[in-house]
Amino acid sequence: MPPRAGVPFGDRDAAPEARVGRAGPGVVRVAMVLTVASRRPQTLLEGVRVARQEDRTRAGGGVGGPWHDARMAPAGAARAAVTVDRVTVLRHRAGVQQLDRAHGSVAECTDADVLDGGVQDTGPDGALWALAVRGVAVSAADRPGALAYAWTLRGAPHAYRRADLRDVERAQRPWSDADAAKRVFDAARPLRAAGIPVTQALATAARTMHDVVGRPMVKGEVSTAMTAALPEPYLRWCRPCGATHMYEQTFRLAALHGGLELEPGTSPPVIRRIPRWPSSQVGRTEPAAAGARRDPVRTALHLLGPSTPSLVAEHLDAPVREVAARWPSDVVGVDVEGRARQVLDADLDALRAAATVPPASTVRLLGPYDLFLQVRDRDLLVPDPAGRSALWPVLGRPGAVLADGQIVGTWRPRARGGTLGLDVTPWGRWTRALREQVAEQHEHLARFRGLRTA
Repeated sequence: MPPRAGVPFGDRDAAPEARVGRAGPGVVRVAMVLTVASRRPQTLLEGVRVARQEDRTRAGGGVGGPWHDARMAPAGAARAAVTVDRVTVLRHRAGVQQLDRAHGSVAECTDADVLDGGVQDTGPDGALWALAVRGVAVSAADRPGALAYAWTLRGAPHAYRRADLRDVERAQRPWSDADAAKRVFDAARPLRAAGIPVTQALATAARTMHDVVGRPMVKGEVSTAMTAALPEPYLRWCRPCGATHMYEQTFRLAALHGGLELEPGTSPPVIRRIPRWPSSQVGRTEPAAAGARRDPVRTALHLLGPSTPSLVAEHLDAPVREVAARWPSDVVGVDVEGRARQVLDADLDALRAAATVPPASTVRLLGPYDLFLQVRDRDLLVPDPAGRSALWPVLGRPGAVLADGQIVGTWRPRARGGTLGLDVTPWGRWTRALREQVAEQHEHLARFRGLRTA
């Protein structure tokens, strides 16, 4: 089980620890250095219960988008309200996110549905490892030209299909000045005090940055030039840096709207112009229509559903009102152990199948910022409060061990020289088969990094 609440992560009494490695050719070693308290596994509902209910008409529901099809029911029609348990929901999410595809089974780096919403590129493995655990044949040293990187959701770097970048930029435009203010955090206050709408400020920053970055430039160099070019409401005194520069979120979010991308594999990041970016799309602020291609609300509901406007808004760092106004109309109500949720009509069959399909023996080592862990209903993913504290600490997140849609432990890499060790903290008692599968995933991670297992 996860470590006890109130006990610091990593404390000797907090959790069992295992080191996964090789004791010799073909022999898996998992050395448990602390005792483990077992927990009765939660059983899966044998099926799903279906009831009838009237669907409420939703203002602003978008049509179109990647999953809109002929099965969409008209607003106000009677729909099927499905009742499922949390295990079914987690299996459904794992399946929709393609975490069940075999390692190296997909040759094309863009063949991953999670790229529809962007794959966060944070940490030593980042976006490429997130693709690798979804079957894409890619390594840490690869720099696929078909992928592009940009600061988008929550100001974090994300990978996208290069062919989608123009649609992504449109989809990432703020839906209102209130939405823009929420995205830039404390940068909104001086702008509003100066009478500058936040959407206008983002457009100004985007155009200025496009002009500044005439060649690939390190972030600090761009920041210095932007500070010189912009007036005081855009700037702040940074105590850690001991200097005045732009507000960080405004800087990051303006880049893509200025037709700029991040050069992969650079630290500090190098910013460069996106090839053949249309000048007419630099600094534009008109939001895309609800349900347009790469619409973030619809994409999040597909990849992280069943969900709610509130949960999606938290994921997107957007006002709930804005998300609710853009909520799709082709949805079905879902009861998840007493929690009201919704799922796209097109995803209903997959959700039902997740309750009846026999469990797969899929084990994955998810990176700390993998989309599967980016859900905002964390208590559904990890019911135990101590487990949530261990998986999402304030600093230094570990990765998660995923088995059949369930988080069964955490892991941290230990790279030394040309070898990669793995420190694993199991939650509950692991079977021998699970330990062997984790060791196999350890080998996949080492090969991905170009290292040997330790």
